[in-house]
Amino acid sequence: QVQLVESGGGLVQPGASSRLSCAASGSIFSLYDMGWYRQAPGKQRELVSSISSGGTTTYTNSVKGRFTISRDNAKNTVYLQMNSLKPEDTAVYYCNAVARASYSDLARSYWGQGTQVTVSS
Repeated sequence: QVQLVESGGGLVQPGASSRLSCAASGSIFSLYDMGWYRQAPGKQRELVSSISSGGTTTYTNSVKGRFTISRDNAKNTVYLQMNSLKPEDTAVYYCNAVARASYSDLARSYWGQGTQVTVSS
């Protein structure tokens, strides 16, 4: 099995920056796309950003130019640098990874436990 452990987040002021980290551990044969989703109260979970194993990135329109996703393949870790944070960025942020736990395993989607990001003065 693959475990995802997130860190970062918390309470930040509008306009400030914060960085989320997510480390994958456990039985990892291959790690494919990694990404960050978020879910605000009363809203559906949405994809914020993703990055392929080769470094191709995607961003939802509302964070383009403010958020940057990156990954360290040697550490099986994905990061989300969030700049110019706005109150509407407030949500629980979830790490996601598509991975194979073994040679014979199918690729599966794994989730972290979520970390709260609150943007407020």
